[in-house]
Amino acid sequence: MLKKESFLVGRIKSIGFAFKGAYHLIRREDSVKVQFVIGIIMTIAGFYFELSTTEWMIQILVIALIMAIEGINTAIEEITDFIHPEFHNKIGLIKDIGAGAVFIFAIAALIVGLIIYLPKIF
Repeated sequence: MLKKESFLVGRIKSIGFAFKGAYHLIRREDSVKVQFVIGIIMTIAGFYFELSTTEWMIQILVIALIMAIEGINTAIEEITDFIHPEFHNKIGLIKDIGAGAVFIFAIAALIVGLIIYLPKIF
């Protein structure tokens, strides 16, 4: 009979898996690399323009969300490629919808960035 691991050990392992997934995304996925670099640039800009606490919270959430959505889109692409490695119209549609979700949020992130930074620049 296998001994069940403790709750704490299970959570620590889960954090390890999540860290491994985030590391994989940042190291191997070009779209996430781009978003990561943009996030660093925006963080530097935030210090330069002395963002308010509210602006920082919004900026951090937007950066985290765009990277998370990119990660979900990558997972969708990996699953569809695993299930159906050959080209298929339905798989293409599924991938396009995932990319569309990233695009919609990227536009929203750009607008949020403009709302925060345009008044500070001009």
